[in-house]
Parts: sequence; structure tokens; C-alpha cells
Amino acid sequence: MLLNMGRVLPLFFAFLIFLNVTTVSAAPIDEAREIIRNYYVDEVPEETLSKSTINEMVRYLDKFSAYMTPEEFERFMNAINQKLIGIGVVLEEHEMGIKVVSVIAGGPAERAGIQAGDILLDVDGTSLKGKAVQTAIPYISGKENTQVTITFHSQLTGQTITKTMTREVIKIQNVEYEMLGGDIGYIQLNSFAENSSKEILQAIDQLKGAKGWILDLRNNGGGYVSEALEIAGFFQSVTQAFQLRGKDNVPEVYDVTKQTLQFNAPTHILINKNSASASEMVAASVKEQQGAVLYGQTSYGKGSMQTIFSLSDESVLKLTTARFFSPKGTPVHEVGVTPNVETTIGGELTQSHRDHILAMVPGYKKMPSLENVPITKTFTVKMNQRMNWTGISEKDIQLVQLGEKQVSVDMNIIDERTVKIIPREYLQSKGKYLLTIHPNWQSNRFVKMKQGLYLEITVE
Repeated sequence: MLLNMGRVLPLFFAFLIFLNVTTVSAAPIDEAREIIRNYYVDEVPEETLSKSTINEMVRYLDKFSAYMTPEEFERFMNAINQKLIGIGVVLEEHEMGIKVVSVIAGGPAERAGIQAGDILLDVDGTSLKGKAVQTAIPYISGKENTQVTITFHSQLTGQTITKTMTREVIKIQNVEYEMLGGDIGYIQLNSFAENSSKEILQAIDQLKGAKGWILDLRNNGGGYVSEALEIAGFFQSVTQAFQLRGKDNVPEVYDVTKQTLQFNAPTHILINKNSASASEMVAASVKEQQGAVLYGQTSYGKGSMQTIFSLSDESVLKLTTARFFSPKGTPVHEVGVTPNVETTIGGELTQSHRDHILAMVPGYKKMPSLENVPITKTFTVKMNQRMNWTGISEKDIQLVQLGEKQVSVDMNIIDERTVKIIPREYLQSKGKYLLTIHPNWQSNRFVKMKQGLYLEITVE
């Protein structure tokens, strides 16, 4: 007999509600069989339910359903909440093995050259093909300072590479934030983990005065649905979080949890093909209710929800029990969320940052772009009339590295028509910059500039 918990709010990669099984004498396999029959999102053939082990039954379900020992479940939940000993990777299932969704900065995997998109094929001689993430994690994680040898397929080179790494405690900062050039508040959310909404609230408070916002959900594989409801509540025009359809296929719409502080200026969300589950829930909802503009590429397409069922022997069944849609019913599962502005892979942040800055200076004239300039580049501005340089200020010139901070500059007056702009630091190789000249200058006859200018720059 199952304990009826009423309306539940489970998670997509992690879980909120735990449904305990109470029995008189049923074995765990009988408990699992009944749970699957009653709660799995689709009808399951009796042939599948008659299998002799739980693992065999689960093998015929979708790839997000799994059976775990207590130890496997503990490691799985630690990974969701970003408490890790291992090599520093976020993973998902793939037909070839286990796919790397993202790599933790400074961890063993990054130092070994593993990148997001690579496929882990083999760990210490054990093939990962056909294994679920929670099954693969015990092979990859382990005790601190022990070694693990991993063979992986590189998406960059197409080669198969083997590396030996030393496991270590991975310290993950889930929410990272800073004020970008032009007073654009940037917040990166790595997982919908516990207390994510509280950390974002703190970030918004610390970034007071932002004239625009960027919420980065790239490579975010999901997490607690409760946190997705909270985070959707940071967007002023968003009132509904998602639509859920369970085994009965009856739609039910859930409201967001409104926050005391919200994004109070134009807002962008960054997504990519590795944005999944709860990330897609927020992106789909915010896009539909015009709470932000989405930049990037179409997301992963995981529109299914899992619930955790604890069995009498303390093992755990993770089961897909519903699918989610946008509040108005737009599907996400196996479709993904399409951005409003499609960008190049890796160009999401620079494009968003550029558009934020230019939106604040409407009517400015675009000057011819500069391509492949040296890192020592200086900029000479030549006016078509004699100028009164008295009172010229650094505030009149804005040089911003896109995706980064504003660059301080010095100005050297050459003559009555010419001024040189000199960055106080070398430009970043391969960096992209935006030079904006605000119309605060006057001619020697005190005629003010009629129009501001801007110039886009790429560095060699």
C-alpha cells in the first residue's frame, strides 16, 4: 500500500517528494512492480512487469527511470546538491556512454582536458555504455586521493583519449555573479540545488543599480522543482511556472513563488543544448510570458519529471511520473526550448551583453567594425570640425569587453580635431569589445554633438 501524499512537486534531476512504501509482507520487487504499474507516466505491458528483477523492469522504461541502492542514491543526491568527491563533471545519459554536460573549473577533469560534450566511454576497464548516470557515478567518484582512469571521446577532435586522474573534493559555487561593463548584472546558476533561490536573491541585492540582467542557465542540467518555482518568481511578468500532465494526461498549472526582490530591468536568459529539465521549465515559462529574452541555442528537451519512491529495504526507485509543458501547453519533452535570439555556440554571453548596452543608447551611429586588432591597440577619433576639448571626461568614452567589465582608458588630445583613446591594459586576445562615444562633446563654437557613436572590435 502506498502512502498518499496528495499533490506532489517532485524534481527533474533531483527530487522534492519522497513517497514511502508501507507493506505487510511484500518483497521490494513486488513493491516496485506495483509502483511502476500505478505511477509510471505511460502504461507498462504486463510482460515488462513480470520481469524477475527490478533492474530488468526499469530497463524497459525511459532512460530517466532508475533503481538505486541506498549508497548509490546518497551519491546521486550529493551530486545534485553539488557535494562531490570525484573528478569534477556534471553528467547525463548518452547512447555511447555518459555525456559530460559541464566541467567544474579547476577540477581534475578540466586539468585532464575533458570538456562539455565529451562522452565518457570507460572507467577503470568498465564500459559505461548503456549505464544510467546514477549507476556510473560510483565508478567515477570514490575516496579522496584515489586514482581513476577514464577513456573518453573528445567532441573537439573526434579522438578517443585515456587519462588517469586523482579524485578530490570538488568545491562548487552554485551561484556566481558580477557586474559587467555598462552596469549589466550577470548571474550564473549551475544547478537548481537547495537554496539556489536564496543565493540569487543575495546576488540581486549585491548588484543593486544594474541597468540590465543576464541569468545564465547554460549547461544547467536541472534540480529541485521547488527551486524552479522560486526562481521563476524573480521575473516580474511571470505568474505561472509550468503545466504538468501525469499518467491521466490531465493538465495542471503551477504558479510561481513570487520574490521580494525581482529583476527590475530588461533581462536576458542564456541557454544552450545542455540546458535541461528545470532550466527548460523556467526558460519556457519566462519566454511564453515575456519575462525575458532568451539567447543561445535550442535546449536539451528533457520535459519529464521523476519521483523518488523509497522501498522497504531502503533501496530507491526513481520513476518518471509526469511530463511538463509551458503554462499554455507548449511541449518541451524531446523538443526543447528555442531561444528568441539564436547565437553561435559560445557566443551567447557576448551577444546578450552587446545588445543590452546598445539598447541603452538608441539612435547611436554604428561605425565600421575593426577586426583582428592587436592587443596593444589604441583608438584615434578624428572629428570633422574643431573641438573644444575643455571638460572632456572619461565618462564620455566607454570601452567594454563583452562578457566582462569596462576597460579604463586615458585620453590624449592630439590637436583641435583629434583625440587618442588609450586602454590602460592590453586587450584580451580573441576578445570582443564595444567602444561607445557619448554625445557630450562640443565644437569650439559650443555646438554639441548631435549623435553618439559606437564601434565593434575583435582582437587577434
